Amino acid sequence: MKLNLARIKAAAYALHASSDEPLCAYLYDLVQLREHAHHLVNSLPNNCEMFYAIKANSDLPILQTLANEVQGFEVASGGELAWVREHFPSIPVIFGGPGKTNQELQAALRHKVEYIHVESFGELERLAWMTQKQQRNVSILLRINLSLASLPKTTLTMGGRPTPFGIDAQQLPQILDCLKQHPKICLCGFHFHLISHQLDAEAQLELLRGYFEQVHAWQEKYALGIKHINVGGGIGINYREPKKQFDWQRFSEGLSSLIDDCEMGDYQIRFELGRYVTASSGCYVMEVLDLKENLGQHFAVARGGTHHFRTPYAQGHSHPFQVLPVESWVYPFSRREINDCAINIVGQLCTPKDVLVTQAGVKQLRVGDLLLFPYAGAYAWHISHQNFLRHPPPLHHYLQAQQQQQLEELPCAANQ
Repeated sequence: MKLNLARIKAAAYALHASSDEPLCAYLYDLVQLREHAHHLVNSLPNNCEMFYAIKANSDLPILQTLANEVQGFEVASGGELAWVREHFPSIPVIFGGPGKTNQELQAALRHKVEYIHVESFGELERLAWMTQKQQRNVSILLRINLSLASLPKTTLTMGGRPTPFGIDAQQLPQILDCLKQHPKICLCGFHFHLISHQLDAEAQLELLRGYFEQVHAWQEKYALGIKHINVGGGIGINYREPKKQFDWQRFSEGLSSLIDDCEMGDYQIRFELGRYVTASSGCYVMEVLDLKENLGQHFAVARGGTHHFRTPYAQGHSHPFQVLPVESWVYPFSRREINDCAINIVGQLCTPKDVLVTQAGVKQLRVGDLLLFPYAGAYAWHISHQNFLRHPPPLHHYLQAQQQQQLEELPCAANQ
């Protein structure tokens, strides 16, 4: 997960120099994204596949970059399904998520998704009614909420305790009995997604061991004959300590041994990662509008805020950032600046919750400088309350391969 910040910084300076307004932008490095996705996919064991969960970032250039690297896309709404099928008519698609409407299930049948991930008994009954009425066949996975003694502790739990996600494992016998009455529905396997924000490779391997052992037990108990397991996503980004990221190399190597140890070599094992695929490819850039001291603390008010970049508030952290100095100054009065002190970075919203950084040290920061926030390529713009106060949206700039040389040769125009 290598970030090419030099390329991002050059693009930020170029955008700043060409803008008539204070800069606020998302910059996505599609070169880095392609390389990162390629590495992830090719380091998995042969019987593993990588799908991309588009909820993390569904921008079309992002999807176009990933379509040639991953095996398919995971969608979690009718809107996401329509968006994917509009631009990628033939790419494999799987459809998950709770609360699917009849219209969404109909769309899944119409668009011939590979698997529907069934989340409840009620959803299964509605799907059975549709397939019987239309004389359609459909393949499904059952999303099961397992209670595992070895469930790792993370900041976001999707299962292993009472949640809206998945089917209680104790209901599996009734579900299997129901499926016997509906031959149009083919049970192909199970879907597990119990946690998110996993940063520990060893703990993730132990979680998968629990999945594999449970599937073997069900195979024997119910004579199922399935050969497909979706192990979800859930691998996180360490925003608090960016140098201590999930050890993908250790995980992929350990996964090969785990598959052998658990005799899973003849299964199709599928991942549906989102955040871990795209987060490192994107950065959010804000221009400092004002510096002020208020009751003993310093504040930098910047163009944009959590209505554009909700990640820090949603994750409850102070986001890492870098200062990009801008030397130009057009006003006749002196430029406000702070030196060697702690700063709170906030946006333009009329709420005290519009905070991206809390009490972080800076050597120097001036009005007009740029603030660059890495790891902003996932669950950032797409989870933000974008219309609050109706501020203009940020620019979205995508760095293509052909732009790389041009940007590296570009002078920092904003510094001239």
